[in-house]
Amino acid sequence: MNLEEKFNILVNKMNLGHYDEVILETDYLIKKFPKQEALYNLLALTYQAKGEYDKSITLLTDALKRSNKNTNFLNNLGLAYLKKKEYLIAENYFKEVLKLNPRFINTINNLATLYTEINNISDSEKLFLKALSINENVLETNFNYATFLQSLGRYEQAEKYYRKTLKINQNFTKADKSLAMLKKYKKNDEHIHLLEEKIKNRNLHKSDTKELAFALGKIYEDIGEFEKSFLYIKKGNELKKELTKYNINNEIELFKRIKEFHKKSKDLKFITNDHKKKMIFILGMPRTGTSLVEQIISGHNKVFGAGELPLLDQYLKKFVSNFNKIKNLDEALINYKKKYLDTITRMTDLDVVTDKAPLNFRWIGLIKIMFPNAIIIHCKRNPLESSWSIYKNDFSGVLFSNDTKDLANYYKIYQDLMIFWKSYFDDKIYDLNYEDLINNPQDKIKEIINFCGLEWQDSCLEYYKNKKSIRTVSFSQARKPIYKDSLKGAAKFKNYIQDLENALSSSKVR
Repeated sequence: MNLEEKFNILVNKMNLGHYDEVILETDYLIKKFPKQEALYNLLALTYQAKGEYDKSITLLTDALKRSNKNTNFLNNLGLAYLKKKEYLIAENYFKEVLKLNPRFINTINNLATLYTEINNISDSEKLFLKALSINENVLETNFNYATFLQSLGRYEQAEKYYRKTLKINQNFTKADKSLAMLKKYKKNDEHIHLLEEKIKNRNLHKSDTKELAFALGKIYEDIGEFEKSFLYIKKGNELKKELTKYNINNEIELFKRIKEFHKKSKDLKFITNDHKKKMIFILGMPRTGTSLVEQIISGHNKVFGAGELPLLDQYLKKFVSNFNKIKNLDEALINYKKKYLDTITRMTDLDVVTDKAPLNFRWIGLIKIMFPNAIIIHCKRNPLESSWSIYKNDFSGVLFSNDTKDLANYYKIYQDLMIFWKSYFDDKIYDLNYEDLINNPQDKIKEIINFCGLEWQDSCLEYYKNKKSIRTVSFSQARKPIYKDSLKGAAKFKNYIQDLENALSSSKVR
């Protein structure tokens, strides 16, 4: 077997998720063929797929010393920094590539994705259209552009590009799932039959089968076949649990470390408010109305909705896990705050900014140290309703959702941590019940705006006209006027979710 054949086999293994195997074999081939640059890129991308971004960066930085104008190395370095959410460094690498080759489609696509993430919508779309003008049949460009259009509420155009993605590769199941989430189905839709046939393919990787299962779960809910819907949702979750190997004990340990740190941080200085930005953090469990609340607040002309920013999670999880080893805690937090605000500043000139990453509830103590004047809105919802909604959606990065016992246990430690935070910051946290907002929207919206210290504007009542990008599973609901159907979403599945109800009950979730 020649090197090219070995390389193609390794690429296929990487696509199937056999990362450790690919790393071992590619590392061996690099030692044997140190001048084969494609091997370095394959190894770097495999590290990235595994989430080991720093290893990818080290590898590519060393490779660039031997070939400093290698556009693939530069592009993949930018991609690693993009995945780490270090936007400025990523942008610099991408721009360096485009100086060397202005028509390098992978980099144009990656830079467009970067601009989407920092809400530079205009430049992002220009780059997507440029990439399509160079070659309209690149799968990644079509799929990413469709996702971009969906986030802006341009659903017909988004559907067109999802379908085009599937014409390029009919087995690209991410596009199938995205299409399923985008539209409301009727029983005779041909896409249902296509997905049913695809999911029977035993050669599909488990991750692809998982995408199809969640898609069919949503579709069968649309057409009122709730038993079929539930069985597909359950299948999708079982596959995701198998793929992620999630262990709730790691989460329990993290929450203990958070409390331990906060109890020991009494001597930590509150960081002075030396910036113009006023941060509003909208947090809580997923599926509790955080997207809706951000739409409402960012309907105000002085507020910028930044969406779900992953930055605090990225910085603070590592900080809390290793705080005993950090020599200067104040300095570390000041640096994290600077990085965070640098990103925010690149997104908007407005002084009031919302961050609606729900799981930021874990960092309330550190948020109040880093941003003493921050506004915190804690979104709450009936535990069964929110838990069922979490379970039936395929959230990226929300791994506790794939098992009813894990979900109930996570809900319990979430509630326990919120009790802990309320003992410190009770009057600084605004509790917003989703049901109250839906049943009494006008009064509740006025309360929210008042708590944020903003002057009233009628535009906040017409939040559904807000054109901001929404890149969450609530992209459709948050663009509609408030409706009460969402209050009893679990009721349709009451015959199938006893395990979830029992798990919540046994965990004493309130």
